[in-house]
Order: sequence, then structure tokens, then C-alpha cells
Amino acid sequence: MTPLRLSGIQKSLLVVLTWVAFGPALAAPPSFLTFESGQVRPLAMSPDGSRLFAVNTPDNSVSVFKVEDSGLTLQAKVTVGLEPVAVAARGNDELWVVNHLSDSVSVVSLTGTPRVVRTLLVGDEPRDIVFAGPKGRAFITTAHRGQHRTHPSLSGVPGAGDPQLTTPGVGRADVWVFDPANLGTTLGGTPVRILNLFGDTPRALTVSPDGRTVYAAVFKSGNQTTAVLEELVCEGFNPYLPCLVSGGIYPGGSPGPATNHQGVPAPEVALIVKYNRQFSQWQDELGRNWNNAIRFNLPDQDVFAIDADGLTQKEAFAHVGTTLFNMVTNPVTGTVYVSNTEANNHVRFEGPGVFGGTTVQGHLAETRITAILAGEVMPRHLNKHLDYAKLASEPGFDPTAKAHSLATPLDMVVSRDGRTLYVAAYGSSKVGVFDTQALESDSFNPRLNSAAYIPVSGGGPSGLVLDEARGRLYVMTRFDNAVKVIDLATRSEVGQQVLFNPEPVSVVQGRPVLYDAASFSANGEASCSSCHIFGDMDDLAWDLGNPDDDVTQNPISGRLLATATLLKPHINGSGKVSDFHPMKGPMTTQTMRGMSTSGPMHWRGDRSNGFFGVSGSDPNLSFMNFIVAFEGLLGRASKPTLTEMQRFTDFQLQVVLPPNPVRNLDNSLTVAQQRGLNFYAGSRRSDGLPLGEGLGFTCEGCHRLDPSKGFYGTDGQVSFENIPQIVKIPHLRNLYQKVGMFGNANTPFFMAPDSGWMGNQVRGFGMVHDGAVDTIARFLSAIVFIPSIGVGFPLNNPDGTRRDVEQLLLAFDTDLAPIVGQQVTLSSTNAASVGPRIDLLLQRARTPFTSKILGGVVKECELVAKVALGGRVKGFLYNPTGNAFIPDDGSTTTVSDATLRGYAKTAGQEVTYTCVPPGSGARIGLNR
Repeated sequence: MTPLRLSGIQKSLLVVLTWVAFGPALAAPPSFLTFESGQVRPLAMSPDGSRLFAVNTPDNSVSVFKVEDSGLTLQAKVTVGLEPVAVAARGNDELWVVNHLSDSVSVVSLTGTPRVVRTLLVGDEPRDIVFAGPKGRAFITTAHRGQHRTHPSLSGVPGAGDPQLTTPGVGRADVWVFDPANLGTTLGGTPVRILNLFGDTPRALTVSPDGRTVYAAVFKSGNQTTAVLEELVCEGFNPYLPCLVSGGIYPGGSPGPATNHQGVPAPEVALIVKYNRQFSQWQDELGRNWNNAIRFNLPDQDVFAIDADGLTQKEAFAHVGTTLFNMVTNPVTGTVYVSNTEANNHVRFEGPGVFGGTTVQGHLAETRITAILAGEVMPRHLNKHLDYAKLASEPGFDPTAKAHSLATPLDMVVSRDGRTLYVAAYGSSKVGVFDTQALESDSFNPRLNSAAYIPVSGGGPSGLVLDEARGRLYVMTRFDNAVKVIDLATRSEVGQQVLFNPEPVSVVQGRPVLYDAASFSANGEASCSSCHIFGDMDDLAWDLGNPDDDVTQNPISGRLLATATLLKPHINGSGKVSDFHPMKGPMTTQTMRGMSTSGPMHWRGDRSNGFFGVSGSDPNLSFMNFIVAFEGLLGRASKPTLTEMQRFTDFQLQVVLPPNPVRNLDNSLTVAQQRGLNFYAGSRRSDGLPLGEGLGFTCEGCHRLDPSKGFYGTDGQVSFENIPQIVKIPHLRNLYQKVGMFGNANTPFFMAPDSGWMGNQVRGFGMVHDGAVDTIARFLSAIVFIPSIGVGFPLNNPDGTRRDVEQLLLAFDTDLAPIVGQQVTLSSTNAASVGPRIDLLLQRARTPFTSKILGGVVKECELVAKVALGGRVKGFLYNPTGNAFIPDDGSTTTVSDATLRGYAKTAGQEVTYTCVPPGSGARIGLNR
């Protein structure tokens, strides 16, 4: 019988009816979720130059273009995993695609029907891939965590196993190595080795010209800055009066000023220090030695050289940059070029810098390319023409300087003669062009060199491929999701291929405001993404108070505020519970993901009172109030328009956090995590004073956990916790990302003892608002949690309970179930190992899940399957009510689980299953 063919309207109706069949919900979940994954290597070319490959991040696909003298022609589009960010060609007919959210690599065959033939499972948030060495092995960067690294199938793999999230001195950067000729028949492929590097999460890879050395770079590697705990900064504002705290001698109080310009006393705060390598000292801006306060060392190793054959680390290069984006090697000299930015977070204050004397306005992070040659690390500032001493509001500022600037340098490529380097400037809508000798010698002049820069339409250039045989440069532009063809002779755009984009218009229109330094900063270098890297954190703390600003009022309701002035007479500096003092001290950069249900923004909820008005609960208004940062931080002479700011708000409030990579894929808790939850949500008050009812709270009573309301640690209120400022209760969804700083001195506020010397660590900032607390366990030892009768941790084994709660917090609930994004490919040879995982995906697609951003009660995921049948890849969507799969051809006949698995018994009919976010199943599985 001929299958029923439906029109577009009829198919849309079928999708609606299909959703209805999935069961009741409070509201239909969105058909698209924005994760804002940063592209790393979005373009690649086949070795013979006949094909160009482009990842389509929002569409979870890769496009295959035929390359001809007349331009690009689309040949195929293959669905891969969620949020693909990198692609590499293995020969002319095979692609490997890195899927950032799915924690997987899709092996795509272009022989016959283009399709996924294998899915490799790796660590959390993979980012880049290269092939190297005499065996052509695949190297893939991932974070040192994720559910798969402890899977039994990897028990014999060197480097696999427990990520040791609570163990000091552990590298958090992994490189998974696979032999493409011997992937095995295990669940997600069997890696040869998982290499561990002593840094935080890695991003970029590159290969030496002889293919024998792989270079891996840490993404947000830091810059040897950290925070001194507030209690170790001597009381008051006399910087040269030492004090004794818990047996340690410290050099003095805050550098000041002691008040803002109104004369209102400032609060006591922590202090950012930077390691002075010349004097081997942790120093503040006054040059004071804080070595007694810091219990660890930051080697700041940024780039690692790996023997591609022996799979051992050969060398490490330090001080390459703060945030490292991409790498490329010179094919002639072997020089490694690293695109990066260098943060100025050790400089205090935003605003004009009049009363405080310093400011980072317009000088947040410098755009650089660092060259590494013969062991020498040579940072090169690409915008050295900028005069940071002149603010846009001051006489003498040069408004034309921004025309020569480059912002957020990402992908790079070098000509085959080694003489020319091209760099995609994501925040400038340009491709920078440099003579490599001039770059390495630092003899280039940006005002002159900028004449060679190539403007790119669409915005957000993120990937480059050089086609010298045709005199072209191919550029991926993320803002319009397109591939541009550049004629290198004329440096002009001669063609484009626009990729399908399922993102809402509001996301597409609002994204540029986050990144566009040319439009939204004074000097063309700074943007909101200078600190909020791809809308996330930079893993640093900044003291962005403004002594030139006024005290404002906090409209947010709170807990335990009545006890604040009793215990802290100088709360908030002014002694007033409701004050927002403009001098707030160091605060770690918070993620701008997952904010739509968390209430007011900033650590104190500062943006609840601002330019557009006052509200203690409205996230839209709170984000709109960020408008002042464009002048105070980015140095812009004027604010964005209301329309521009609303576009930014509409975009950013749609960006969500990923699933928790520590929590079990079946959403269950370990024994320790369950014990932690029992205490967290139990009846025993863990916070407050045992002076009567209403003065203490359970963990959950303060850090609310209510998925139906979008509360994952916070309900948007503030709380007094016996520290010098009233701080908003924070969400707890991304604590696992802050692991890697171990070592604190003893203070009266924490019952945990002095850690002693902890040696080398990978992060300079840890927990709480200023990043000065090293671990969750230490935070849970605060005096507000002191064990006593009826309040605080139990008298019987309090440390054991703390460790249990720590385990819970590392695996804390999020808006998405941990199964979201997970995928696997069933073939004719791996049914025994893959079958149980398919069973798990089916089970989770039937399991109820509550999430406010998903519309209420949904399923944990929607299960999509793809298989090559009859000359095309056919899509299927699992219907849990009917326990069968709906085909994408409009047929009314569903397919059983057994039938779908049976397809894979035939060679060339591999079935790839993916658990996609609730609401996305019809779009990904049927609407192709």
C-alpha cells in the first residue's frame, strides 16, 4: 500500500495530535531550547578539496557541500547529536562530529546514503577533535566528568573511572583517544586511553606539521588570580595595619576607599590577589604580600603537548592566556598560535574611576594571539593601538580606534606557505589577517594592518577553512547560521549558503547584543561575552563595585533579616539591611543561563533596582537593568536603545543550563546523595539560630527545590548568613563546574580546620559569591551550620552528613533530566552492548518529569530514532502512550520497538537513538 502523504499543514496537525497522545501536561513545552554552545571547529574540508562540511549547531546536523569553481552546492544533511560544535574529516568519505550536549561523537559515513554509522560516548561537554599520529588516532577534548567515564565497559581503559570531584590536585582536563580502526563493539566505543591534563576543562586541539604531536589547550585557564577570604583582610580600611586572625598574621585592611562618594561606609569584603612570579608572592594592587592567606599554588598550565603515538604528555606551556579559544599550527615552522583573551580582573571597580582611582571600564580583557615556538610563549595583543587610559566620556578619546579592533578571536587558519594567518573575530564581524612574522615579532601596527581585515556579513564569524586552490576562504557566521564564500583576491564575499535554523526569531535577533563589541562598546574590544563567555562564566571573580555610584534600596524579600543588624551592626557597610552599597567587593562571574525562573540578578540581586525600575521578583526587568553596564563596563558613550536591550533580554532569558553530568542517567541518587537529600529536605533546621520557631531553616527551606516553580536552590529571596552583606540565595545547578580549588586558611567563620599547604590546583576561585571558599564541604562547616540540639548538622558524625550533602549538591536537580541529549547507535554487531541502553532511553521517555521551563509535567525526554531506509535517512518519534514509533513520512502505521531494532541487523541500516528535550521530538524526529 502506498504510504499516505500529507501537506505541510496536515503534518503540523499530526505533530499536534502526536503531542496530545504523549499524555497530559500543563502547557506544551517549547519546540526549541537554546543552550548557546560555543562553536569550536564548525568547518572542515575533505582532503581532496571536493567537499566542505559545516556543523549546524541549532539544528543538530552537519551539512555536506560539494565544492566547485562556481561555489558551494548542498549534497546532504545528516542529523547527529545535540549541539554539534566541531567536525573533522577522516578521509574523503567519513566525518567525525563532536556533539557538545550529547557528550558524544557521531561517525558519519558518506558512502551510500549519508548517515551516522557509529556513536562514540565520551566525557562531559566534548569540544574539539583532531586526527594525528602514525595510527591516525582521534583525539577529543572533554571535561573531567560525565556519566560515561565510569561505565563498566571502560573498566580496562587507562584514565577512566571516578572523576574525584572532591579530591585535591586532580587535573580536570581530559583528552579521549580512539583508534578509528578498532572501536570495538562496546556501548560507546572503547577508547585507547583517556589522557588527563593538569588544567580545567579543555577546548581546542591542533596537530604539529609532522602529525606526531597533538596540542591541547585549557579553555578558561585563569591568570593566577584568587581571592583572600574576607575575614583574613584586616578589619577596617587601614591597609598597612597588620592583624592576627586564627593564628595567622595578615598585612592589613582593605585598600579602600572606605566609603563611596556619598560618604556611606563600605562593607568589609574579600580581596583579589594576583601571583607575582618575579617575587613569588600573592600580591594585591598595593603590592602587599598575602602568601600567608593562600594555601595552594596555581601553575597556570594552559597548553599541553602530547605524543600522538606514545600517548604521553611531552611538555606544558604556562601563561598563554586567561581564556583560550582556538589553536592552529604553522605548516612550515610548526609555531603554535593560540587565540585568547587576557582578563584584567585584578583591577578594581567599574564606572569612571574618579573616587576609587581605578576602573576596568573598556578594559575588561585584551584580545590576543599567543605564539609558542621552541618553548617560548609570546603573547601578542591584537589591539595594542587602544589607549585604555582615555574613557569614552573624556576629552581625547579616539572614537575611530574601534574600527581597527578585533574582539573574541576564535578559529584560525594559516596559509600553506606559513606566511599568512587568518583569525575569525567573533565579536567584530571581521576576519583578521596577519603576516605571521610580523605577528611573532610584534611589529605589526593594527591601524595599518586593519586595512587587510576582511568584513563578513551576517555576524559572528566562528569557523574558517582556507581553499587556496580556488583562492577562497570559507567562513561560518553563527549569527545568521550561514557559510560565506570569500574571494581572497578581492577580499569580498562572493557567495553564501544559509543553513536551516530552528531558533526562534527572538534568539536570532538578540544574540548579537551579547557578543558585538563593534556596536556595543567604546573601543571595539569589550562585550558582555568578555566575561560571560558564550553566555556562561569565565571562572574568575571581579570587584566591579563603583565608588562613584549611589547607595540604592533592595526591594527583595528575605529570610533571617531581623537578626542581621543584631549580629552585624555594620551590615552592608551602612548598617542598613535594605541597602545596596555600590562597593560590593569581589564577585565571581555568574552564568547567564537558566535565569528565567530565578528572580533578580547578580549575587546580591542588585539588578532588582535600576534604570528601568524596581522589582523584587521580575527577571525581565532585572535583566533589562543591565543596560547600565554598557557604559559602566564596556565604556560605551551611551546606552543601547530600549529595543536593543529588550532583544538582548528576550534572547538571554531563553538560554538554559545543560543537564547535570554527575547525576545518574536514570535520575536516581546514589546512597550518599540520597542521605544528603534526606538531610537537605528533612525536618532538622540547618541554618539560623536556635532561639525559637521561625529563626531557623532546613537546607531546602532556604535553598528551595521546587521544579514546578523553577526553583533549583533559590526562590529569588535574599538571606542573612552572618556575613558582611545581604546576599541573594543562589541557585545550585552548576556547582560541579566550580570544582578544582582546594586550600583555605583557618578563619572564625568556618569550623573546618586550616587545610594546610595543598600544592598545585587548577582553579583560583571556588564557591560562594566571592569564590574565596575552596569546597562545598568547607562552606557547610560555617558557624551558621554549627551542630547543636535541633539545629545545624547532627551531633553524631556531622562531617559525614556534610559530605553526603556535598555529594547531593554536585548532582543537584536541574531543569532537564540527565538523560536529555544521550544517544547511542545500534548496528549489526553491537546489539548485546547497546540493547540495555536503548531500554533505558525508552524507559526515561515514558517517565514523568516536572520542569517549569518545559511547561510543567512532561516526560524526561522524547526519543527520536534515525535509520537509512530506501535511500534516505528516515526519522521516528517514540510515542510512550502507544509504545511504538511514529514514522516521519506521514504514514498512519507505527513501528514497534522490535521492528526498529530489527532494521539494524542489515548492514547500512544502523539505528541512532537520541533522547531530545521534551517538545523537540517532533521537530527533530518528524519535521525534516
